[in-house]
Amino acid sequence: MALSNTLIGCINFIAMVLSVPVIFTGFALASRALDTCVKLLQWPIIILGILILVVAVTGFVGGFWRIRWLMFFYFVAMLIAIILLAGLIVFVYMITNKGSGHPVPNRAFLEYQLDDYSGRLRQRVVNPFRWDHIKGCLNTTTMCAGLNQRYRFAQDFFDAQISPIQSGCCKPPTSCGYTFVNPTYWTSPNNTGADLDCLMWSNEQTQLCYACDSCKAGLLASLKSEWRRADLILAVTLVGLICVYLIGCCWAISSAKKEDPCRRHKQSHEQR
Repeated sequence: MALSNTLIGCINFIAMVLSVPVIFTGFALASRALDTCVKLLQWPIIILGILILVVAVTGFVGGFWRIRWLMFFYFVAMLIAIILLAGLIVFVYMITNKGSGHPVPNRAFLEYQLDDYSGRLRQRVVNPFRWDHIKGCLNTTTMCAGLNQRYRFAQDFFDAQISPIQSGCCKPPTSCGYTFVNPTYWTSPNNTGADLDCLMWSNEQTQLCYACDSCKAGLLASLKSEWRRADLILAVTLVGLICVYLIGCCWAISSAKKEDPCRRHKQSHEQR
């Protein structure tokens, strides 16, 4: 009996530990500037992680002290949590499955187009009210101002590996033919009709290309990269939880057979 209780305690302790990466992933996303501007995944992940932790603690208590109704609650609730986690993983994968950068002649960085991304992601940025909020949030960051301090010469900037959101928001599209003065100040476009974003560009440091579709696409590209990493962590955690859950189910079935009064009566009769 003591060995059995210790085993189920260890199993559910592992489940408790597995909730930590989920909670950590949610808080890690919530602490990043871009995810703060687009609040979509942080709180669902944090809430789900806390749910898994609470359920695992319930299983630990119910298994260690043999409280049947707690164990029943544990198996049902953990199954629901696993299904929710699997659904979240699939959702993140589906909305981040599209979209990539496009190479530009004589540039080391990539540029991004809004139409490349999934409709569900585009919905987060095409709404004018939502984008005004996001744009104001992006304005509070130093992502564009930092480029001016790092790159003083045109060729250094053209050879730079800048982030997707810096590529989309801090400079005009290359096809517009603007002349480099510094990373956030450009003059004399020779092809303003090449892209609607060419007309949106402003040398006003609070405006830049924040109204451009390229900025929205760059934001989605940056979020996609972060969310795919988070999705990988969640997927690994899901595999661990499924293994723990199946081991717990096997233990419960085995214990139920041993405690079956009919089975014990039969074993007693055979021993006689």
